[in-house]
Amino acid sequence: MTEALPNTRNPRTGRLDHFMPVHDATEVAAVAAQLRARQPAWAARTAPQRAEALLAWRERLLGQESALAEALLADTGRWQEGLLEIQACAASLARWASQGPGLLAPSQQRASIPFLTIEQGMQPYPLVGVISPWNFPLLLSLIDAIPALMAGCAVLVKPSEITPRFVEPLRASLAGLMSELPIDFVTGAGATGQALIDCVDTIAFTGSVATGRKVAEQAARRFIPAQLELGGKDAALVFADADLPRTARSLAWGSMVNAGQSCMSLERCYVQQPVFQAFAQLLTERVAALGLNTSDPREGHIGPVIAAAQARLIQAQLDDAFAQGARAFCGGRLVEHGGGIWCQPTVLVDVKPSMRVMREETFGPILPLQAFADEAEALHLANDSEYGLSGAVFSADVERARRVASALRAGAVSINDCSLTALVHEGAKQSFGLSGLGGTRMGAQSIQRFYRQQVFLVSNGHPAPWWF
Repeated sequence: MTEALPNTRNPRTGRLDHFMPVHDATEVAAVAAQLRARQPAWAARTAPQRAEALLAWRERLLGQESALAEALLADTGRWQEGLLEIQACAASLARWASQGPGLLAPSQQRASIPFLTIEQGMQPYPLVGVISPWNFPLLLSLIDAIPALMAGCAVLVKPSEITPRFVEPLRASLAGLMSELPIDFVTGAGATGQALIDCVDTIAFTGSVATGRKVAEQAARRFIPAQLELGGKDAALVFADADLPRTARSLAWGSMVNAGQSCMSLERCYVQQPVFQAFAQLLTERVAALGLNTSDPREGHIGPVIAAAQARLIQAQLDDAFAQGARAFCGGRLVEHGGGIWCQPTVLVDVKPSMRVMREETFGPILPLQAFADEAEALHLANDSEYGLSGAVFSADVERARRVASALRAGAVSINDCSLTALVHEGAKQSFGLSGLGGTRMGAQSIQRFYRQQVFLVSNGHPAPWWF
């Protein structure tokens, strides 16, 4: 038997050191058929019974924490964020087990016609497809899968081919539970994802706009719903009355965490002119103090660029910015170490709205700063984007901050902090522009994406229409 050759790159070494099975269309269809066969029994359980199964999975997932963390380290080259992913998934299982039964409880009410009663029901989509990206491999594979399971669906997940190692320990957490929990995984690149869409009843996709368009078009041809969470170019607005040291600390985190490899990273910062220089200095001091984790993934703050193609995009944006006159107050370079590629944490000034780094998603630890004169200009600059995922407003005048936030074309706006939607999932929000399509992924309403609403109109015996 020929040994399978490695086909997965390690972001810390640049070497192919892991073999990922590639599922073809026939294999994907077979897994989908098995899940469909198991789904009716799962849906027939009461919501509290499904909640109990989710809690059992939570305990086993936490029991696999060490193996999952090591796999995520190999996938992404960073450590702390992997631990946060595991804890966030455990919290999501607990949250949906707690909230789900109440949200799925049947309701009944009198109709406006006296002799009719309205009974509201729901039918889960039999099979939900999930296609997840490489920046938070575990969390973004389960953020939709968990509420879909709670709703009574079966779930088929295809993680990114760039970060597939976590699937094995995640499967191990399901040992003994897969006979009752109808969730499974297939791995591969674009062709595997296309095959998955052909087999499911609704698709939840997280990734780039370019791939999201293809997913939406394929879903539309099949007449199935597509829930798309796509890119962002999130803007922060810093007014002159903001607490500047606190704001600098917040933005250093919101733009640099996970080496900027988050759709909710702050990628543009607009600062009111009177405090621009002071704030730029404070932010630069914060960002320059962040270290690369080249020597030890458990030390340092900034991990490697996970995808090699992303490193090339980041370099192209920096080259374009510097060619047009931008300056780096800190960072500004990609560095190679042991075969991996790291981007230095970077603060850019003298930027222009036309620069690629101001218009295209960067997905790297780079924050450009631009000055604004007044509220009207701040809103014009922030809204001058094809994207509209999230944003942030900093001001001591909270009423002004709320007013400005309501005028931003973005689904989630943090006030006097940033990227809070990455930590707080209870608030419902939808994307603007090219940042996504479909119902809210956050809040209690997000479970509604995974079932069709059904109504039963019960008559007490009077014919309708009664005048006929």
